[in-house]
Amino acid sequence: MNKKTTILLPVLIAIAVAVGIMIGNLLNRNAATPAFHGMGFSQPNKISTILDLINKGYVDSVNTGDIIEETIPEILKNLDPHTSYIPVRDMQEVQEEMSGNFSGIGVQFSIQEDTVRVIEVISGGPSSQVGVLPGDRIVTVNDSLIAGVKVHNNTVMSLLRGEKNSKVRIGVVRSGYNDALEFEITRGDIPLYSVDVSYMIDEHTGFIKVSRFANTTYKEFMEGMMKLQNEGAQKVIIDLRSNPGGSLVGVLQMVDEFLKKGEPILYTEGLNQPRKTYNASSRATFSDIDVYVMIDEFSASASEIFAGAMQDNDRGFVIGRRSFGKGLVQEQIPLMDGSALRLTVARFYTPSGRCIQSSYEDGNEEYYNHIYERFHNMEQLVADSIHFADSLRYETKGGRVVYGGGGIMPDFFVPADTTGNSAYFDQIYRKGLIYSFAYAYADSHREELTQFTSAGEFEDYMDQYNALNEFVAYAEEKGVKRDAEGLKISGEVINTQMKAYVARNIIGEEGFYPIIKQIDKTLLRAIEVSQQNLMVQNVVATDSVVGIN
Repeated sequence: MNKKTTILLPVLIAIAVAVGIMIGNLLNRNAATPAFHGMGFSQPNKISTILDLINKGYVDSVNTGDIIEETIPEILKNLDPHTSYIPVRDMQEVQEEMSGNFSGIGVQFSIQEDTVRVIEVISGGPSSQVGVLPGDRIVTVNDSLIAGVKVHNNTVMSLLRGEKNSKVRIGVVRSGYNDALEFEITRGDIPLYSVDVSYMIDEHTGFIKVSRFANTTYKEFMEGMMKLQNEGAQKVIIDLRSNPGGSLVGVLQMVDEFLKKGEPILYTEGLNQPRKTYNASSRATFSDIDVYVMIDEFSASASEIFAGAMQDNDRGFVIGRRSFGKGLVQEQIPLMDGSALRLTVARFYTPSGRCIQSSYEDGNEEYYNHIYERFHNMEQLVADSIHFADSLRYETKGGRVVYGGGGIMPDFFVPADTTGNSAYFDQIYRKGLIYSFAYAYADSHREELTQFTSAGEFEDYMDQYNALNEFVAYAEEKGVKRDAEGLKISGEVINTQMKAYVARNIIGEEGFYPIIKQIDKTLLRAIEVSQQNLMVQNVVATDSVVGIN
């Protein structure tokens, strides 16, 4: 660190602190009294005086803006793990994520062997309107070559996305054509879906996968649930595994559809925010449908709100592994230059009073590493490795024992699946060969496969022609030698994943999920629990982590 930096850094950090404090005045809450009520800019203070002295009297010119941009994130590291600063350059992506759409050309792509391959073309989207097809290779975007140059996903997305109604030219190589094809595409609004799939597992049980919570999630969820209800669903398995959360409004609306009027969903409270309770209204559209919620160690925030509300109200069973443990509420505060601060303003609590936020006393790095610590402690494999203090003991509406202190504990524990693991599978997995083979197979058999509309038809076709043997030969070409013992251990997993990914490449998630279900131990356990027809209030679950009484 040079002398100039040594002199300036403490001052500039102080300036950044002042900026963070001043942000409070921009906070616009629905609550009657803002958390930073009374703070103003009219009173002179030491920080503003120092800043003024630097600007007027320092020996060299100082770009305080650039240094503050770098310093603010360092300041926020001293708070909780989820308070964060969003620079102007990242705001568009953040807004797209929450709004549920962006402006682009409407294709799903994959980069394999330095080639951008179109996996799916969104029906009715800009690319489908000009004739771009699944299987096309995008080699140029405007004047930029993106084939054979080790291009990355972010680069391709930045080239293909842009302002609505703006134009972009892409060059495409298509099987059966000697010369590249060129398309001029007018960018349009492309939806980012929250609900991956909804389908009937059997005549009574529906399945719906929610991958995130955004402003459009509730609408998508209702459409999926109504579809299942119309198809005769009396039970529904809601998959929130690896769902990192998002919009609070969306999850509150979803929970409201399952609870009776007045039943609690959650409450929030913070030092500068009075307790605010959210109760169910009188919607209860799905009050007669049995609910089974799947979570894992990567389910967080809004996912935990949903699971906690179902569990604490004895409205449904939670199946899987302990969730992440994010129980902090952020408000996104816009700043004058177009950036924003996501400031933690409260903690949320489940209806029984559980705060499920994991500890971050040892710093943010340790906080995020606690997932790996769980693996080290065998928590993902053995339920008995999880221990709670009596002070974290709570009771559900019906008197069942549940625990707070870092995530939602499932009613039925399902260990991480290690069956099918072998050295052979590990090599295949590390090289991404199942995924790349599935694309190549779908591409070379596209004419036959596009006739199929169901997962079962894909399975029958690939089994008939023994696609697993083709894969083994493909893997050998890629440097993974055939291993009879490895295939004996991992063959079912490889074959099932391969068929599922091929189906996804042709008909999307409606093809993928029904096939992958066969090796999804958590989903199979959820189906088993749902078939027991047990009333939540009266069941005794012998394999439950929390002990249902």
